[in-house]
Amino acid sequence: MKMADIGLIGLAVMGENLVMNMESKGFTVAVYNRTGDKVTNFVEGRAKGKNIIGTYTIEELVSKLEKPRRVMMMVKAGDAVDNLIETLLQHLEPGDIIIDGGNSHFPDTARRTAYVESKGLLYVGCGVSGGEEGALNGPSLMPGGSPAAWPFVKPIFQSICAKVENGDPCCDWVGENGAGHFVKMVHNGIEYGDMQLICEAYHLMRDGLGMTAEEMHKVFAEWNEGELDSYLIEITRDILGYKDEKGETTVDYILDAAGQKGMGKWTVISALDEGVSLTLIGEAVFSRCLSAVKTERVAAAKRFPKSIPAFEGDKEAFIECIRKALYASKIISYAQGYAVMRSAAKTYGWNLNYGGLALMWRGGCIIRSVFLGKIKEAFDKNPELLNLLMDDYFAEVIENLVPAWREVIAYAVKVGIPMPAFSSALNYFDGYTTECLPANLLQAQRDYFGAHTYERTDCPRGQVFHTNWTGKGGSTHSSTYNA
Repeated sequence: MKMADIGLIGLAVMGENLVMNMESKGFTVAVYNRTGDKVTNFVEGRAKGKNIIGTYTIEELVSKLEKPRRVMMMVKAGDAVDNLIETLLQHLEPGDIIIDGGNSHFPDTARRTAYVESKGLLYVGCGVSGGEEGALNGPSLMPGGSPAAWPFVKPIFQSICAKVENGDPCCDWVGENGAGHFVKMVHNGIEYGDMQLICEAYHLMRDGLGMTAEEMHKVFAEWNEGELDSYLIEITRDILGYKDEKGETTVDYILDAAGQKGMGKWTVISALDEGVSLTLIGEAVFSRCLSAVKTERVAAAKRFPKSIPAFEGDKEAFIECIRKALYASKIISYAQGYAVMRSAAKTYGWNLNYGGLALMWRGGCIIRSVFLGKIKEAFDKNPELLNLLMDDYFAEVIENLVPAWREVIAYAVKVGIPMPAFSSALNYFDGYTTECLPANLLQAQRDYFGAHTYERTDCPRGQVFHTNWTGKGGSTHSSTYNA
């Protein structure tokens, strides 16, 4: 029997679909799962008659692989990955490649890369986006880790990934150690933001305009034909149009308590570590937290009852305002996400290709959209672009969207419909475009109670001053540092 081109461990939905995808592109795949029944059921069922080899021990899996051996792990992030690496190291040889295709935290991937390299092997931490459909038909892949591993995994990854219109693959080398998983983490954070923004638009139409699911289904269908054309708008259209066997709209019966797996939280924590404003994604994470306390919210709603008045304006015109506000907020979400990646690249020494990342996300992944093509053009034009808002295209677009954006948020505030992501996006825009913020007073307060010093507008940056505000503090002040 022909030796396998790659081995895959973990036959859950994503693992199975990736195997089927690889085999369909001409690769022979050896598979292993901790539960042997899963292997048997897979090779005798869905994979029957295909170039897929079932194995029942790690040792057997390794014995079926061409050298240098490539083993991809599709297991739950955390200790399971470390334990599996230890097991694999007992059977692999120097030059072999271990690939983690799960949602591992990027510091763990950086640590594992160094550890596996110290044993003479190579390591790849690869973000995989697109869900089960993407895994089967073409995901977005974001590999990082040991650069020497890329030539050996590139042919497989670029064969199985999604392609954009001109055939370019939605996969390229991201960078060293944890870069691939970092980019995937930010991707997921942006996904949180996109989903929350869409939910707020839905909330406003449902409760503010009194629209039915069928009416909103038509609106999202129209939106998906224009600037907002994206996977998430598309599935929202489908969800709002879906009815059960009784003819009831299913979404109306789903409990409003959101779950999360931690990638959004990790993104926000990374932004805090980098000192970068990531307010919109932060609000998206906190909105899920707030939704989860359903019982408390029900009690609070009874304690503070509110009645939203019937909308009396031009409904069609206001729906267009909501579309514009959604698009403006989406631009801010990506501007913030890219700012976090730029800062982290500096911190960790990664040479990220920002236009290339937009291309990787252009197809296959959950946040795929027409909009990403404009981001690629912005970074192709200016690879040193500090913020998307400073690109000529996005600056002109957002200037035209601002009046509608303000109108939508003002209405929501007036009637009591929460719009945390829309609002935080506008606040970020207003803050970023304000030459003089009130942080001068904040610095004075810090100096008053903690002698933290401040800079002056009439002196060079970096020169610090301390004022003895009370006449009792003396001239001693604290050293300067940033937490």
